[in-house]
Formats: sequence, C-alpha cells, structure tokens
Amino acid sequence: MLKWLWISCLALALSGCGYNTFQTADEDIKASWAEVLNQYQRRADLVPNLVNVVKGYAAHEKDVFTRVTEARAKVGAIQATPELVNDEAAFQKFIAAQGELTGAISRLLLVAENYPQLKADGLFRDLQAQLEGTENRITVARNRYIEAVKAYNVTVRSFPSNLTAMVMGYKVKPSFTVENEKAIAVPPRVDFGTAAPAPAGGGDTSGSLSHGY
Repeated sequence: MLKWLWISCLALALSGCGYNTFQTADEDIKASWAEVLNQYQRRADLVPNLVNVVKGYAAHEKDVFTRVTEARAKVGAIQATPELVNDEAAFQKFIAAQGELTGAISRLLLVAENYPQLKADGLFRDLQAQLEGTENRITVARNRYIEAVKAYNVTVRSFPSNLTAMVMGYKVKPSFTVENEKAIAVPPRVDFGTAAPAPAGGGDTSGSLSHGY
C-alpha cells in the first residue's frame, strides 16, 4: 500500500514539475523534425532530374553538375534520425550539408540564365515550380521545428521544470540559428514571366533565378 502511495505521490510531483510537458514537447519536436527531413528529402529527389534537364542544354557545365552531385551525396550520407536533434555537432553538420546543397542548386539554376531554350523547356519550368514549392515547404517545416524547440528549451530552463530536467536528464536541443538561416532559408527566386529571348551570342540576364540573400 505504501509503495503505491509513494509511486502516486512521485507521479503527481513529476506532473507538477513539468514531466508531462516534457513528453508533449519532445513529441512535438520529433514530429516537426520528421517533416523537416521529409521536405529536404523531397528536394534531394528533385535534383537528379533537374541536373539531367540542364545537361541536355549545357553539357559542358561539368563543374556545376559535379558540385550539385557531390552536395547531394553529402546530404544523403548523413543519418538524419530523430536522435540527431540531441547532438549539437551532428545537427550542425547536417545543416551545413543542406546549406551546401542549397548553394549548389542555386548555381545550377543560374546556368539557365545563359540558355534561353533551357528556360523555355516545359520540363525545366515544371521542375523549377516543384523546387520553389518544396523550398517554401522547407521554410514552413523548419519554422515549426524552431517553435517546437523553443517551447521545449524554455521548459528545460524554467523553474521548477528545470529540476525535473536535471533529474530526468533532459537537455536543451539545437535549433537553426540566424547565421545558417541566411544560408538555407531563402528559396531560389523563380521568375515565370515571359522574358524576351537573349540575342545570339549573349545570355539573358533579365530573369531572377538566382538565390536570394
């Protein structure tokens, strides 16, 4: 009887010190992180098709294709499991790899500025639209993750829930910072306007396919 009474008191004490809040906040982080990964994967899946279309018009841009391929491979090599959000170093490595892929995709899109026929290709334009939509979804998913981590970390640091955090081993989780937000948060700007074709021998620089900062 005393044993069950002690367990009940302990459960009540933990509940009053934020234990249940930790469980809810942790699940929110897992769910929001899973969505971030889902959208990043969606982007990575678009890259091969985008590269192949550009190659059809600009086969000699080998350096650009190599950088995109290598950046995508680096992203794919990272095991982005839910546990990654508990490892600051691994989290930052993942973010850096995604930043490299963003930059590589941006350079790939810039190639299109010099190839009016490529810009007019229906498949290329469709892939651009998919990429832009995916980048927007990445931003939404990432912002949800940031908010989930913020709520969790406030609970970890606040009294009296910080006592529960110390007892149960809960620690603050890493989030996106202002610096890496600049590197990966702004999606490539895609102009679907009907720009006039560039004259022979010159590139059309009137579009806005460049990556904005």
